[in-house]
Amino acid sequence: MLKVTVLVDNNTLIDRYFTGEPGFCLWVEAGAKKILFDTGYSDVFIRNAQLMGLDPAELDAIFLSHGHNDHTWGLNHLIQYYDRRQIKKRPELTAHHQALERKRSDGLEIGMVMAKEVIDKYFLMKLSSGPMRITERLLWLGEIPRRIEKNKAIGKRIIDGKEFDDFCHDDSALVYEANGGLVILTGCSHSGICNIIEYARRLTGTDKILDVLGGFHMLDMTREAMAATVEYLAKDPPEVIHPCHCTDLKAKMALASKISVEEVGVGLELQYE
Repeated sequence: MLKVTVLVDNNTLIDRYFTGEPGFCLWVEAGAKKILFDTGYSDVFIRNAQLMGLDPAELDAIFLSHGHNDHTWGLNHLIQYYDRRQIKKRPELTAHHQALERKRSDGLEIGMVMAKEVIDKYFLMKLSSGPMRITERLLWLGEIPRRIEKNKAIGKRIIDGKEFDDFCHDDSALVYEANGGLVILTGCSHSGICNIIEYARRLTGTDKILDVLGGFHMLDMTREAMAATVEYLAKDPPEVIHPCHCTDLKAKMALASKISVEEVGVGLELQYE
């Protein structure tokens, strides 16, 4: 069984009284394995987890969807949490190698700001650009081929003091092979939500999509791009989708015209067999 709890999202659910921020973090339980998917921007994920009765000291693994600050800067606070509680356990931390690179946009740091040497002291680092089995039914996609959507650069990668356009090749996702279809967990979908779904289908050999939860990277899209994405998803629609974080209202409305769209917010819990 897979259980997913939203620890960080831009939105919060009415009457739950958790804290939101423009970031993303999921607590994922796959059987006995406890996984953090992204860490948000601040310590919000830790405070929300404690209120929900979840202890980050019990984590077995962490997966970073990509290297942007709204998905990785919470890692600094997790290290503080471990220090204060003198936690010696070192969870596995998996990411694409480009997720650790310095990234800048409009004069601001938007990428990982923690040295790899520090990360290695607290986590068992795994850099993987290829797909990887986490459990028998949970899969890390690694770098995602871009056969449908072609993405624009977002900021710059800084390597040895030189700047390169950043096309976010570090963007990845998790896929759970549930009874009757796939459940896809995505951070920001810089790879393209259609590309992610297509690659998940190709790797698993399963066409049926039960749910897609996460940021769809559908912000201020042109009409043409929006229509193409909705058309692709509507051809063989998931049973339901949970778009959030970097998915604006216009995109949700367009998606909802063809596909079943459900609300997302901090505190949301979902289970899949």
